[in-house]
Amino acid sequence: MEEQESKILELMKDKKYIPMKAKEIAMIMRVPKSEYRDFLEVLGNLELNFKIQKNRKSKYSLVDKTYYDGIYRKNQKGFGFVRLEAHEDEIYISKENSLNALNGDRVLIEILEEANKVKSAEAKVVKILKHEKNMVVGIFQKSRNFGFVVPDDKNLGTDIFISKNDMGKARNNHKVLVKITKYPQNGKKAEGKVIEVLGNVNEAGVDMLSIIKENNLPSKFPEQVIQEAKKIDSKVDKNDIPNRVDFRGKEIFTIDGEDAKDLDDAVRVEKLENGNYKLEVHIADVSYYVKENSLLDEEALLRGTSIYMLGRVIPMLPRELSNGICSLNAGEDRFTLSCIMEINDKGNVLSSEIVKGIINVTERMSYTDVQAILDGTNEKITKRYNNYIEQFRLMEELALILKNKRMEQGYLNLDIPESKIDLNIDGKVINVSQYETTFAHEIIEQFMLTANEVIAERFFWLEAPFIYRVHENPDIEKIQELNKFLYNFGLKIKANKDNIYPKEFVKILEEVKGKDEEKVVSNLILRTLKVARYEAENKGHFGIASKYYCHFTSPIRRYPDLFIHRIISKYLEENYDVQEKWIELHRIQAEERARQSSEREKIATKVEREAEDLKKAEYMEDKIGNEYEGIISSVTSFGIFVELSNTVEGLIRFEDLGDEYFIYDEDRKRLIGERTNTTYKIGDKLKIKVKNASKILRQIDFEIVK
Repeated sequence: MEEQESKILELMKDKKYIPMKAKEIAMIMRVPKSEYRDFLEVLGNLELNFKIQKNRKSKYSLVDKTYYDGIYRKNQKGFGFVRLEAHEDEIYISKENSLNALNGDRVLIEILEEANKVKSAEAKVVKILKHEKNMVVGIFQKSRNFGFVVPDDKNLGTDIFISKNDMGKARNNHKVLVKITKYPQNGKKAEGKVIEVLGNVNEAGVDMLSIIKENNLPSKFPEQVIQEAKKIDSKVDKNDIPNRVDFRGKEIFTIDGEDAKDLDDAVRVEKLENGNYKLEVHIADVSYYVKENSLLDEEALLRGTSIYMLGRVIPMLPRELSNGICSLNAGEDRFTLSCIMEINDKGNVLSSEIVKGIINVTERMSYTDVQAILDGTNEKITKRYNNYIEQFRLMEELALILKNKRMEQGYLNLDIPESKIDLNIDGKVINVSQYETTFAHEIIEQFMLTANEVIAERFFWLEAPFIYRVHENPDIEKIQELNKFLYNFGLKIKANKDNIYPKEFVKILEEVKGKDEEKVVSNLILRTLKVARYEAENKGHFGIASKYYCHFTSPIRRYPDLFIHRIISKYLEENYDVQEKWIELHRIQAEERARQSSEREKIATKVEREAEDLKKAEYMEDKIGNEYEGIISSVTSFGIFVELSNTVEGLIRFEDLGDEYFIYDEDRKRLIGERTNTTYKIGDKLKIKVKNASKILRQIDFEIVK
């Protein structure tokens, strides 16, 4: 069908072509009578997609207008925007021109007005190509003869009417999953049917379950997948031990958070006689158990990554593997893929070896305990791990060398604190604070970065099918925008189209280190950078100033790591002499798997952010009227966002800025009072009062304390 579409379009693009009827086009293209009905269907599809048009005489020609397709993002007020690949800015769609499109729909648009200095481009939706959602989560409200659901997605653009026959067992204030049976049109709301009742809106766990259902996440493993996992032996196969390098006599440690259960990396460091360091990074050999094209593999690819939702994990692999035979649990024999590196005192990797190994972890360490050992602040912990103190000191020594080398190369150490959200047994928030990181975290970070680089470089030069972690240079236009903000702090990044170096960003970060604006500038830089993704082609990693980079160290929770483990294992098994047919097959797979993994990562990031926003709003619900000091983190055309020291962020709307009209300076992202010249800009400190907070809306509103 696609081939015939192309031929029809090519015919009509010819300068000699004059509008013709369907039968005339079919004759020229020599379409057999038996295929004429299919040919008419192709013509119909081209017309439906606004690629060709039919006049009053039923003659076809190319459309005389240009149409674009993109994703429609709807605002609560009814208007929306569409971002196109060819346009830097989003294109405005008024409510009247939206064709009742819903948030997330793929739409075809016609440009009504091109962008200029005064306003952005404007367009109208001419066709809804695909509705993003047919399932919606929301709160059910019942009337006498019907009900309706208010969606959790406030931008969706419609409440959903539920007839009496389609209510199921839903009651007032129940969270429900609804299937849309009729989309909104001609001013009428959407209609739907209650598929599942999730529970009362205030019931423990319903909030996280709502996010899971809203994003169509696979929260349960199919029974066949679980059965396949249960068939895998919980002990290593002794018959395979002779084929592996045996590290079981060595002191090897896992270092993770206290709550971690899927332990996929373990480390060891020793000082060699020549003064160099030997770094061993042992990673769980997950691909040994999760075979290519198995049910476990198909499910892992579908999920793409584990998702961590504040006390609730949606794992990529069943617990039998992720917490069992694949997890590097202390005192248990475990199979690994191990990267052994010799590193000098400048942080240069002089040699490396990748082997299949077997280890038995000596101790399961936490970041807290390792840091206490390094600081010497806890006598009880120091005494308990007295035999290993030198090991951890050596790790600290090497990690410091590796970090210093990275910083010299332009490694962007963006010090943006993560949120630590503590929940009680019922899943209610009891505290929100900054997540404390220590040098113990840095030890693992530096060792994993180094192993990832070594693996990526080796398989790049082998020209093996592979998945790389790619982070391309930021666009020069974005840097110019950033410089407008940095001007407020007397700073500037020196760059041009051909010369964009991470070191320039590092200079800025060093300049603001320890200052009030450090956090804000770090956030601005983060927004300027492109989003890292997975690709089958190596394009380097700007953020860590590395030419070669991949994700090798977390195969229990990330599919790209699992995929490249298979590639590495194959090359090791075949002594690096792999058949071309196998390589070509896996080269195609690498492209497909990279694309899928990037998409799943986006969804995971979105879900984790939504869970955080919801719980932060819940935390602030009983703090309305409280006053805090914060810092302006963002300035928009509708208000300013202020972030508190505990990472909670709220919006001060225009109407809460006082009785003055404020002009929005888009270039420098600041607000200027028309009468008093009062200015609000990113980085300013403000005293605020909590005006409103809603867990249901996932939103927090502040107002300024004068």
